[in-house]
Amino acid sequence: MDKKRVVLALGHKALGTTLPQQQEGVRSSAKIIADLAEEGCQLIITHSNAPQVGMIHTAMNEFGKAHQDYTASPMSVCSAMSQGYIGYDLQNAIRAELLSRGIYKTVSTVLTQVLVDPYDDAFYKPVKKIGRHLTKEEAEAEENKGNYVVQVEDGRYQRIVAAPRPKDIIEIDAIRALADADQIVIACGGGGIPVLAQRSRLKGASAVIEKDLAAGKLAELTDADILMLLTGVDQILLNYGTRDEAPIGHMTTDEAKKYIVAGQFDEATVQPKIVAGVEFVEKKPGRKTIITSIDRAKDGLLGITGTVIE
Repeated sequence: MDKKRVVLALGHKALGTTLPQQQEGVRSSAKIIADLAEEGCQLIITHSNAPQVGMIHTAMNEFGKAHQDYTASPMSVCSAMSQGYIGYDLQNAIRAELLSRGIYKTVSTVLTQVLVDPYDDAFYKPVKKIGRHLTKEEAEAEENKGNYVVQVEDGRYQRIVAAPRPKDIIEIDAIRALADADQIVIACGGGGIPVLAQRSRLKGASAVIEKDLAAGKLAELTDADILMLLTGVDQILLNYGTRDEAPIGHMTTDEAKKYIVAGQFDEATVQPKIVAGVEFVEKKPGRKTIITSIDRAKDGLLGITGTVIE
């Protein structure tokens, strides 16, 4: 097949939660990624980071509490840390798998900042839970600092942060240059490090970016042919959980929009994938979005399974 530029978004299953799970997960994911490379794909990879960034946020804040000379780490710094250590494991696993197949290709991780709009409505309606559970006193202290909290189980609280839409990718020129050189690039991990533009400076935002929307923006700005979003199921289902449940093999962007309006997709999990897929496809003729499971990624590419939006 002709060489296609594919932006591949790895979900939670590809990485696991703990460090040992991550090391095992990236080895399995690397085999899938190598399969796509053998099919002639020019790959740009992004990934989730929810458990990892939550673990880092908790650890750094606990350390700050125990040591007076240290401060708590902001969300942007925690996002950067998660990109670094996930990228380290992932790029090494991909490199090793490619070499085992006789494929000599550089794999690089780009620490990626993603620009968000300070006036995005999401900053007024934070929804993403992050970090450890807090006592009432700790929650009040967070609110006094201007942060948002929400009550969870057992009378505990948890911080919540905004999930603004990605507007631009700061390091996009570097990502394009690596992809144009036929290298495998890992970028926009966890949706990217959210930043606000302040004249010539960039300031980290207290937010997380939905990784599927960031993947769509990455695919758009690198002029990819295919956006492949990997999830826990082979195909998206209509009428999920009912007797009329049925897999969707193909849908147009107009059909996808109608399904969104009808409330067919879970807002927290499936809908961001559909939105990202539709927006990417509508930007340029000839593009397609494929949504499938990581285990069936190659089959999805070959049209054997998956949900296609085009």
